[in-house]
Amino acid sequence: MDKYQDLFIDFDDTLYDTYGNAVIALQETFDAFHLEQYFDNPQVFYDAYWAANIDLWTRYSKGEITRPHLIVERFRRPLSEGKGLDITEQYCLEMSDRFLDFCSCKSGVIEGAHELMSYLKQKGYRMHMCSNGFHEVQYKKLASCGLRDFFDTIILSEDAGVNKPSPLYFDYALKVSGAKRQNTLMIGDNLNTDIKGALSAGIDALLFNRWQVNLSESTITPTYIAETLLDIKKVL
Repeated sequence: MDKYQDLFIDFDDTLYDTYGNAVIALQETFDAFHLEQYFDNPQVFYDAYWAANIDLWTRYSKGEITRPHLIVERFRRPLSEGKGLDITEQYCLEMSDRFLDFCSCKSGVIEGAHELMSYLKQKGYRMHMCSNGFHEVQYKKLASCGLRDFFDTIILSEDAGVNKPSPLYFDYALKVSGAKRQNTLMIGDNLNTDIKGALSAGIDALLFNRWQVNLSESTITPTYIAETLLDIKKVL
């Protein structure tokens, strides 16, 4: 649509298959640390990790916890489900570093990601990556998946000093990108951090409904909804 000149685009699980890549990386981490010695069933570790990860990232986005707390706690919790482990902060940090190394070298993207970004670039949109992800990890992932050159600006919460969905994050993104609020569209998969955050900041928002959210049960109403990435071409 001619109304929009700038696109704020979430990265993790919108373009980059963060979940799919992390599933593989978590298995690699389990093997690298020989956790089979402490877990009769690896699935116990995996399930506990995902439960912790979702809870901690939700709290981190609200500013309730710090990055160091998230990094340690998301491994301390699943490791506590094992038997005979000496779970120190250092051990959790070492596991986190290895896990993030495994994650960041993965090239997996959501189906249609490259095609959509090529289409949007050809249409002349200015595109800005808007993410709560960690600085050093996001740049590695961008390089691994080949999406870096599509973005005019990389806007990370660590640089903004505040996370999505805070309106202050979006104010910062508008300032850094030079975009105008009324001519900008946010695209993301998270109904709270991406959609509610943008709408609260006076920015239109498109939900990539990757997780099949039942919007009839939500008080949040996206400006647009797309079930697949390529459906976004019908809007833009």
